[in-house]
Amino acid sequence: MSINPEQFANTAKLAKLKIDADEAIEVAERITAILDLVDQMQAVDTDHVEPMANAHDAVQRLRIDQAITNEDPHARRAKFQTIAPATDQGLYLVPKVID
Repeated sequence: MSINPEQFANTAKLAKLKIDADEAIEVAERITAILDLVDQMQAVDTDHVEPMANAHDAVQRLRIDQAITNEDPHARRAKFQTIAPATDQGLYLVPKVID
């Protein structure tokens, strides 16, 4: 598949892009090269290829989900809220955003 400079210039005009005539020729050639590459990739037979999420069959190692402190969660909340600008009954108060 190829695109000629006139087609590119028309598309650029529709997209409201300012492209010089010299640039239109160069960009049309580059787009044609990209479309040729896409055509090559589409021609490859992939019927017997299984889809994969990762080319290395990598799996993510996850840490064990466990508490990292013996501290009481309520005591931790109180400690964190001492540096908050405003709190009330264990909740953080924030400025009103929507009237």
